[in-house]
Amino acid sequence: MPDEKPYAIEVAAATQYLAEQSDEAAGRYVFAYTIRLRNTGSVAAQLISRHWIITDAQGLVQEVRGLGVVGAQPLLEPGQSFEYSSGTAIATAVGTMKGAYQMVAADGTHFDAPIPEFTLSVPRVLH
Repeated sequence: MPDEKPYAIEVAAATQYLAEQSDEAAGRYVFAYTIRLRNTGSVAAQLISRHWIITDAQGLVQEVRGLGVVGAQPLLEPGQSFEYSSGTAIATAVGTMKGAYQMVAADGTHFDAPIPEFTLSVPRVLH
């Protein structure tokens, strides 16, 4: 298939508000998120590092960079998926996260897998 992309990672996110770990009076809202990566390309690729941009409702931005995810640097063969959960805290009841994973394909090509922006929200705050 000539239109098949050799370097393609699909990223999906699900979030959950952690009320028991949050302290709303002190402006600390804690969220868990689960990320699922799927190699939709035709070449195996390894996740090397991550770059997150976390923004709260007041416009405060936190940038997080680091190697791997939850202590792992998974290698995804074409069609394979990897899922992990982590968390973050922000100062408002609503915020967003987005970013990219830095990947290295089996042929040595470096590429970014974009993380589409997703919303962090305390239940019943957004309609």
